[in-house]
Amino acid sequence: MSASQTTDVPTLLVKIFGKDRPGITAGLFDTLAAYSVDVVDIEQVVTRGRIVLCALVTEPPEGLEGDLRATVHSWAESMKMQAEIISGMGDNRPRGLGRSLVTVLGHPLTAEATAAITSRITRAGGNIDRIFRLAKYPVTAVEFAVSGVETEPLRTALVTDAARLGVDVAVVGAGLYRRAQRLVVMDVDSTLIQDEVIELFAAHAGCEDEVAGVTAAAMRGELDFEQSLHARVALLEGLDASVVDKVRSEVRLTPGARTLIRTLKRLGYQVGVVSGGFTQVTDDLKERLGLDFAQANTLEIVDGKLTGRVTGEIVDRAGKARLLRRFAAEAGVPLSQTVAIGDGANDLDMLNAAGLGVAFNAKPVVREAAHTAVNFPFLDTVLYLLGVTREEVESADTLDVG
Repeated sequence: MSASQTTDVPTLLVKIFGKDRPGITAGLFDTLAAYSVDVVDIEQVVTRGRIVLCALVTEPPEGLEGDLRATVHSWAESMKMQAEIISGMGDNRPRGLGRSLVTVLGHPLTAEATAAITSRITRAGGNIDRIFRLAKYPVTAVEFAVSGVETEPLRTALVTDAARLGVDVAVVGAGLYRRAQRLVVMDVDSTLIQDEVIELFAAHAGCEDEVAGVTAAAMRGELDFEQSLHARVALLEGLDASVVDKVRSEVRLTPGARTLIRTLKRLGYQVGVVSGGFTQVTDDLKERLGLDFAQANTLEIVDGKLTGRVTGEIVDRAGKARLLRRFAAEAGVPLSQTVAIGDGANDLDMLNAAGLGVAFNAKPVVREAAHTAVNFPFLDTVLYLLGVTREEVESADTLDVG
């Protein structure tokens, strides 16, 4: 009898638990193979060197169940393991409609926060089908597979509690598209890099404090971005163009930025940046990091001097969302399979347009409006929201992929 025909037939749940070692899974199924059973389901978890292995199998031919039980218990004892065998009917109960993946990041991940999140999932009508740890460093990242509730109401229910609990929570629909080739687009200033590029230029012009004040107000959403951009750039008039190379050398990548990009590229993602800063820096980042797309404002340079003006299309709040759509079209990726990462108010349109918008160490107004937030200082933490494990990150981090 095939496993697909087990809906209403007797089955046995064989549970093995004890100290983990090589050969346990193979040994169990070698033992079961002598009884002509079919495998309906398998689950295995190893935690701190202890294994729990569950095999749901069809009932053996008539008269052999007692012998199967005795043989499995005898094998388990020889392996210094414990065995439990439970009779029942059919397969696992069907999962409810609506499938989502809930990723929780904590540093630390407390029992209180876990209790609150899991209780909220239950109150929202969801059932937790599986739990999997994605990472233990630099944060604890755990993924819950949830069924029985649609993604959007589940996201609404969980994200509102996240900040209070001191954790970050991301909720995405489950399905093949999650690990399909996708597009990740990032803001640059205070996201991909630790700096505000215009402030680096301003330091060379002697107007750093004045520019920083305008930048902060714009990022809080208190000033129109385009007006503030022109006002700040005007202060750079007369700077020698040689300052561009100096600023490029001063740019500091955010911790985890190289790992994020290297891992994404290894997994087949396309990666781009959009910035309210300047192409004089983003073009260099594109080349150094092997990015697929990059777009920013361009400082006008005439006769070897900055004119205090920008040329071409202005990359502002609406422009970033427009560029996300353009990059997605060029990459052949549906907008629903894009990820946007940013920290400021001028990133909000882009974050909301993407399939998953991530507020990275962002201002409160951005955290509240984005799909999810990451409040840890490591950019590669975003990978866990995409279901990438720490092992995959470490594997990619050893490769030179540009």
